[in-house]
Amino acid sequence: MNIGPSIFIKGELQGDEDLTIDGRVEGKIELRDHNLTIGPNGKIKADLHANTIVIAGDVQGHAYAKERVEIAPTGRLNGDIAAPRITIADGAHFKGSVDMERTSESARKPAAPVKSEEVRRIPEMKDDVKLQGSRL
Repeated sequence: MNIGPSIFIKGELQGDEDLTIDGRVEGKIELRDHNLTIGPNGKIKADLHANTIVIAGDVQGHAYAKERVEIAPTGRLNGDIAAPRITIADGAHFKGSVDMERTSESARKPAAPVKSEEVRRIPEMKDDVKLQGSRL
């Protein structure tokens, strides 16, 4: 789906398909399992939630992606990023913080417990180990 440059939307956008925005949006955008592209004419004042987010326009808000956030050379992001992978192109503008350990989805899920079979013991080091060969 496409939102053209003459369109202005104020409120919450939700969808079950990929979306490209070249217009203006204020509020919140949620496409959790789909891709969001902010085109070069896009002007966004919203938090973004999507599978992947590509920013080639102007975004004021936070970007939460399951897979990656990419800021193109014409892109501007004033807000935080939470995604496992990010790309910031030469010429792009970014002001905010980056969290690559959690995404909006993974932050809700508790970590899986480690099974005792998966834990391996590290052999103890002996105090009488001697190094031979090179000098420091």
